[in-house]
Amino acid sequence: MASSTAARAEIEALIPHRDPFLFVDRIVERSADRIVTEWHVAPDLFAFRGHYPGYPVLPGVLISEFTFQSAACLFASGADPKVVSGAVPVLTKIEDARFRRVVRPGETLRAEVEVTERLGSARYCKALVTCSGETVLRLRFTVAEAALPQP
Repeated sequence: MASSTAARAEIEALIPHRDPFLFVDRIVERSADRIVTEWHVAPDLFAFRGHYPGYPVLPGVLISEFTFQSAACLFASGADPKVVSGAVPVLTKIEDARFRRVVRPGETLRAEVEVTERLGSARYCKALVTCSGETVLRLRFTVAEAALPQP
């Protein structure tokens, strides 16, 4: 399995997401069918201002988005020969999402995303997100390619 540490510039070269909506800080390792990423959840993250004042909790939708961005990094890494140039992966299904732990400001999340099956341009994935060795989220999801609109 190939291992590397990717800088933010490399991540920005892989996917179109940008601050304040880019959550992948580091690619810890990746292979053709698996990626491990990390996100240090900044204490001043925009979501904490209103979710919940006095007891900030990272919204589950942002934890999920972190896994989807991790998958996008995997698909854009060039390891998958079926990726069509000019197409982007879009989420088509979320299944069996199980949230197990609250995430607070200043914690670091780790996502392990694995492609379990390919069918045409669709990729079926499973993900595990942990924090300090504890499970935060488990889910399955499906991604398919969508052509970028031409200007």
